Amino acid sequence: MIPVASFAGREVALFGLGGSGLATARALAEGGARAVCWDDSDKSRGAAAAAGLAVEDLALADWSRFAALVLAPGVPLTHPRPHWTVEKARTAGLPILGDIDLFCRERARLAPDAPFVAITGTNGKSTTTALTAHLVAAAGLDAQMGGNIGTAILSLAPPAAGRVHVVECSSYQIDLAPTLAPSVGILLNVTPDHLDRHGTMENYAAVKERLVARAGTAVVGVDDDWCRAIADRLEAAGRRVLRVSVERALPEGLYLDGSAVVWAEGGSRRVFDLAGLGSLRGAHNAQNAAAAIAAVSTIGVADDAIRAGLRGFPGLAHRMEQVGRVGRVLFVNDSKATNADATEKALAAFPGAIHWIVGGVQKEGGIAPLAPLFGRVARAYLIGKSMDDFEATLAGRVPITRSGTMDQAVADAAEAARASGDAEPVVLLSPACASFDQYPNFEIRGAHYRDLVLALPGILPLGKA
Repeated sequence: MIPVASFAGREVALFGLGGSGLATARALAEGGARAVCWDDSDKSRGAAAAAGLAVEDLALADWSRFAALVLAPGVPLTHPRPHWTVEKARTAGLPILGDIDLFCRERARLAPDAPFVAITGTNGKSTTTALTAHLVAAAGLDAQMGGNIGTAILSLAPPAAGRVHVVECSSYQIDLAPTLAPSVGILLNVTPDHLDRHGTMENYAAVKERLVARAGTAVVGVDDDWCRAIADRLEAAGRRVLRVSVERALPEGLYLDGSAVVWAEGGSRRVFDLAGLGSLRGAHNAQNAAAAIAAVSTIGVADDAIRAGLRGFPGLAHRMEQVGRVGRVLFVNDSKATNADATEKALAAFPGAIHWIVGGVQKEGGIAPLAPLFGRVARAYLIGKSMDDFEATLAGRVPITRSGTMDQAVADAAEAARASGDAEPVVLLSPACASFDQYPNFEIRGAHYRDLVLALPGILPLGKA
């Protein structure tokens, strides 16, 4: 735990008592502050009270007694309208913070030079975070990984010399972190997402930009217009910028050349080969790898240690996870692909013979943007709420099976792939949709797919790599 001493001796209003909220309340208490907690859920309030935390209805409180409002990232700050606690905090003239900001304040107080890598992007941030932490740990350093990837940041060990914090940040978390200033900030990409919470693409991109705006080194993917403009602005402001592209060679920066990440800098070229690394298959994972390479090199990890670390990376569950093989057929779990942009990367990672399990609660635009890749799909197996709409999109372009459920889709796809004459057929779960029509979240959806695949006769499990 990181005791938060920045508010020692003062009261702080805290709304939102999920996992990170409870961790934050405990960290404030450990640091000598009194967190006055509230949540809309009776169950969450009960858990906080049972943990010995102060629970008080903030709607009835005198807000002049508080030094700040600490808000859970899932609570609306601006759109579709500010939460009532936000309105009360603004009326009282209080700063509105999240746990990432509290970490930044403690780092500035305890160890301002301790390495801190912060990662964001519409897609790829979890893989980049996990890979960065893996490379740090493989080099023999103390890697503390958390944030949006799972472990609440204030549950990690405190900032200290030689200890590297690698933190995934969502746009919601960045919005609540006004003092965010990492050693290395990574911005992978910006594509439409979370507009219900940010209002416009301009607002969304501006929030993402904040992660790199005050970074010692900004690592920015420049394969979309939003990020190219951000990189140019940062450079014009005098920031050190390392550009990353998987679409074209760069005179200065990191780019993809065949299976290798090339780092061009000052007339020299450093090469990091990704050939044969199933956990980093596809151009999107090459971008993730390039960003991680840039980050860990910047904080002092040697090239040979990076290359060895890349070879040992197991990958993340539900993100191009190679589950197993039956004969020639490879089964891949990409359940984390909850929008078309993410599924585009998965489809592009295979040359063809893809048996594609797709569907759920579709995002705006559906799968129509994936039309240029339909030629790689041997057959689509439709599941979930989007079946009718996706059938209309695919009709006449891709053979279709209306499987309905994951159980049926895996059975249908496995049988068809095994019976095909293709040399390397792939059964790919990449839904391009949220899971909420059939599953509580993408993790449970992906775990169900994995379980079904591992129950197939003749399966050779591959783990995560």
